[in-house]
Amino acid sequence: MSDAPAHHSRPLDTAGMAVVIGLCLCWGFNQVAIKLAIGDVPPLIQCAIRTGAAAVIVAFVARLRGIPLTARDGTLGAGLICGLLFGIEFLLIYRGLLYTTASRAILFIYLAPFFVVLGARLFLPADRFGAMQWTGLLLSFAGMVLAFGLPTPAADPRQLVGDLMMVAAAIGWAATTLIIKASALNRIASEKTLLYQLAVCVPVVALGALVFGERLTAMPGPVALGSLVYQTLVVSFTFALWFALIVRYSASRLSAFTFLTPLFGVAAGHLVLGEPLTPAFALAVILVAAGLVLVNRPR
Repeated sequence: MSDAPAHHSRPLDTAGMAVVIGLCLCWGFNQVAIKLAIGDVPPLIQCAIRTGAAAVIVAFVARLRGIPLTARDGTLGAGLICGLLFGIEFLLIYRGLLYTTASRAILFIYLAPFFVVLGARLFLPADRFGAMQWTGLLLSFAGMVLAFGLPTPAADPRQLVGDLMMVAAAIGWAATTLIIKASALNRIASEKTLLYQLAVCVPVVALGALVFGERLTAMPGPVALGSLVYQTLVVSFTFALWFALIVRYSASRLSAFTFLTPLFGVAAGHLVLGEPLTPAFALAVILVAAGLVLVNRPR
């Protein structure tokens, strides 16, 4: 990997913060969308449908914009690796949830920002964290722990397997971020980067659905179809913005903002599904926000 330019490792400005918060909000509501459809469409099949449909749409949009998708620009290897990691990440998360609880899964998956920061020390020298940024990262993670609870030792060996699958998914997420930031992918249109991910992810998750016996037993209802439309037209395209942000801003600081996603997911679950909010949730939001302020302060 080659080092990204220093000017591409700066803290987020107001516009960047607004965009990434909007992305986290969309991803938080995506958790609810998946739950709304899961009775009619199993999770890996959901992922395959939305990813395949999004790939077709992205390719069409890229063609309209004149983006050279087949140009030899040195991105094929990195793009294929990112796509493979993207697909494996979904497999690990969806199958890991069969063995561990959702709250444990969230905490282990959101170790990803720590892996990004640690990886940046090796591959992105201009994107290293100082003491203040590490303090902010830990403060935000403490807010997550407060919201979802500190994991107790695994009582069932299968739960430990599920936990390890979530940690592996977090490593895959972090690796994808670092590869995009430190490879030739940071010089191409975000639509092409997204298409790499979508095109490789489809066969990975489709094969996973086949291996694990997921089936569609009936035509999905209107709620499930609406969920799939949201996942395809909104959530899938947020990743193009995410990749553009990775190129423009500090990957380490940007990753820290993803701590907002599960909090938005909890809020969405309360608003849409009537799920309860704990009294500690408000304090958790404050801790995460305070941590993000520290993370994004210049060193």
